[in-house]
Amino acid sequence: MTSAISLIEFYRRTMRQMEAMLDRWFLGLFARLVFLAVLVPYYLNSAFTKFDGPFAIADSAYYQIALPAVEAAGGDVSAISFFPWGLMVFFGSYGEFILPLLLVAGLFTRIAALGMIGFVIVQTLTDILVHNVDATTIGALFDRFPDSVILDQRLLWIFPLAYLFVKGAGLLSLDKLLCSIWSRRRAADEKSGRLSPTA
Repeated sequence: MTSAISLIEFYRRTMRQMEAMLDRWFLGLFARLVFLAVLVPYYLNSAFTKFDGPFAIADSAYYQIALPAVEAAGGDVSAISFFPWGLMVFFGSYGEFILPLLLVAGLFTRIAALGMIGFVIVQTLTDILVHNVDATTIGALFDRFPDSVILDQRLLWIFPLAYLFVKGAGLLSLDKLLCSIWSRRRAADEKSGRLSPTA
């Protein structure tokens, strides 16, 4: 009995030490590395198909993002109104390029993660409602098949993004660096009397 209690105490102590050692840096960094390894190449490749040159959005972006509007305009992209379709294509195209880079750098992480969660949801709805993917591609949750392209994969995509939205990028990030610089500057301003401590 004593040896079992000692073993349990050793386990608890070891887990507490490991948690303290990894806390505040490991999971944020790991979530960003998973995102970098699995999704960044996919999203950047997709983003590059939406541009003709550095800042010119290609017609293909409209076909990918706003197919109903393209069909309503008879395939003439120039006839599509900017509100709401052109605006959606603009934010979708640039968001697909900028948000992954912000997440990898750990810059404005929570906003970028929330933006990517929204992007994945809109992408999923577009695949289902606009591109009419079949039921096998959509798949189902809580079944014994973990490999559907839409529901299973996209839910797993969202998990690291949800972690980053809730907890942030952690110590090894540009967010932390900027926060440290801002805190030092604020402390210096308070010390010099240029800023009141309650401001």
